[in-house]
Amino acid sequence: MITLSVILCTRNPDAGRLNRTLAGLAGQALAPDCWELLIIDNGSRPALSAENIPLSAQTQRIIQEEVPGLTPARLRGIAEASGEILVFVDDDNVLAPAFLSHALAAFHAHPRLAVAGGPVRPEFEITPPDWVAEFYPLLALHDHGHTALVATGDPAAHWPDFAPAGAGLCLRRDYATLYAAAVRSDPTRAALDRRAGALTSGGDNDMVFTALHAGGDVAYFPELELTHLIPAKRLDPAYLARLNRGIQRSWMQVLSLHRANPWSPLTPLGARLRIFKAWFRHFPLFRSSPAHRIRWHGSVGHFEGRVRP
Repeated sequence: MITLSVILCTRNPDAGRLNRTLAGLAGQALAPDCWELLIIDNGSRPALSAENIPLSAQTQRIIQEEVPGLTPARLRGIAEASGEILVFVDDDNVLAPAFLSHALAAFHAHPRLAVAGGPVRPEFEITPPDWVAEFYPLLALHDHGHTALVATGDPAAHWPDFAPAGAGLCLRRDYATLYAAAVRSDPTRAALDRRAGALTSGGDNDMVFTALHAGGDVAYFPELELTHLIPAKRLDPAYLARLNRGIQRSWMQVLSLHRANPWSPLTPLGARLRIFKAWFRHFPLFRSSPAHRIRWHGSVGHFEGRVRP
């Protein structure tokens, strides 16, 4: 009986990294008849098929979702999933061999648990310069230690610093359905995540906040380990600058959506004035390290995200 569904959303994936991801899934300790793999192909050209995707699970399906964007792909995965527990895996994630077993055990042991994740550690294609370490969270890299951490769900609960990113995010089906219904009733929420080159990244946070404020607990378990495969191009300062801007903008929007934003909203003019001031504050430092330009783009995203819709 299938009790867990792995949802892998992808679009024109790198073959080498995808094969590593699929090999990690094929090596899972969880009994093959307990879980399924849904590969949501979000418009790859050529389309993914059984002929070019190796079998990684006893029950494996490739589902075509032509509506572009990570959120539509995730919604399709939620709708198609059979499991009580959903695990979202990116096409550059390698799960530890016992990941799925630990995930299933955690949700069975904690009836109030809605969302869970664990440490995400990097495997870099090239050695990153020292200044990149400041921006590891932008690359979904985090490790909160060897002790389990739990935030109690409540309509007024604050955001837990250890909340998982999309890489390896585990979600109880009831809360996934609740999130999907919320997005369908407010289509603007679909714009919070990646779409056709846009580096907005608020969908994960929207999903977690929705579950948390509906009364579900959010947890970090050190056993839920995965490796994030990071190519050299993602260490490019221009890419990190765009990423920081998109993440900060969508984070402000998510906070406002869930009535948790401590910063007041801005008019378009007010945002432009603050961006102008931030430019003069950061510009003298631009040549000393790429980090200063990346920080400035984060400031731009922060102010853009506070503009009233």
